[in-house]
Amino acid sequence: MERDLSKLSIDPSERERQGFDRRVIFLVAGVVVVVLVAAIWLVSARRTTEVRVTAAREIGAGQSAVLNASGYVTPRRRATVSAKVTGKIAEVLIDEGMHVKAGQVLARLDDVDARAALRAAEAERAVAAASLDDLNVRLAKAQRTLKRVQELAARKLVSDEELDNAQTAVESYQAQIELAKEQVEAAQRSAEIAKQGVENCIVRAPFDGVVVSKDAQPGEMVSPISAGGGYTRTGIATIVDMSSLEIEVDVNESYIARVTPGQRVEAVLDAYPDWTIPSKVRTVIPTADRQKATVKVRITFDRLDPRILPDMGVKVTFLEGAPDSTRTTLVLVPREAVRSAENKTFVFVVSDSRVERRAVRAGRESGSDIEILAGLRKGERVVTSSSSELRDGSRVSVQK
Repeated sequence: MERDLSKLSIDPSERERQGFDRRVIFLVAGVVVVVLVAAIWLVSARRTTEVRVTAAREIGAGQSAVLNASGYVTPRRRATVSAKVTGKIAEVLIDEGMHVKAGQVLARLDDVDARAALRAAEAERAVAAASLDDLNVRLAKAQRTLKRVQELAARKLVSDEELDNAQTAVESYQAQIELAKEQVEAAQRSAEIAKQGVENCIVRAPFDGVVVSKDAQPGEMVSPISAGGGYTRTGIATIVDMSSLEIEVDVNESYIARVTPGQRVEAVLDAYPDWTIPSKVRTVIPTADRQKATVKVRITFDRLDPRILPDMGVKVTFLEGAPDSTRTTLVLVPREAVRSAENKTFVFVVSDSRVERRAVRAGRESGSDIEILAGLRKGERVVTSSSSELRDGSRVSVQK
């Protein structure tokens, strides 16, 4: 049987409904694509790259760097103060950051035993002195007796034996007095030692300085030597003479010939990378460390500042030549901060959490640094390393 296909047809309302559904699907898909693109752009815009930075350091006009090194700020005078005797701390009168004067009392030990010993020594001195007074009285009496016996012996009224006895008595008392004087002197010395024992219970500052460490508390035992394991302190406080701060660096012995006493130095503290401190070489320690193959160099600051603290990290640049105002002032940056692409030299400068790709003109290398002749100013922060590739305008966060 043949079917009549001419009667088959699509309802016009059905055709319109299908067209509407198709348009809705296309519209939703377009919105989804736009949202995804916007989200990707937003995430990319907010993504930050971690970077390490350093500040460009200035070199004196007309002076060039011959060597770079790093070290620490150290005081020439630092003392860990302890008591001269072993004892229990009664009170501590200082705290970290306190300025102290030479001779100022820092702490006191329990001095009960020392004062008892002093009283005993003073009593022995008093007994010796009283014994000497008694002997002086006895000697005076013996001398009067001898005088009378001598007068009687002149008239033959007493025997020679009595005269000898009187003479011997005087000489005996004189000898006893000499011995008593020595005993009084010995008792006096014992009393002075006992008095010093009381004084030793007082801990004083050896020089003017600042307390940088408080190492003991009342009730703890303290000793000038290590004793009692971890229960006995060997120091009460550490004092630093802030006027004696200087820089200590280790220079490779291969380059020590470039360093001479009095040589100009530019120092930059790690804590203040934008601050260049004029300094000079004080001395080159005349010995080398055979294990590290280095020679120790000490550098003094031209002028001290309250921001300079002991044990701060510092980078130094040894300079040669005299300042020349006719020459352009240069800056130094680490070699890893300078990059090249398409025969162009540039650095990434960090400003307001973004980096700027800036073209620079590089000079000669100096140790681990390189001179920048143009394009960069002192104190500007340049990227030395990054967690991913950087582009001009990239958002960055600086690693601490």
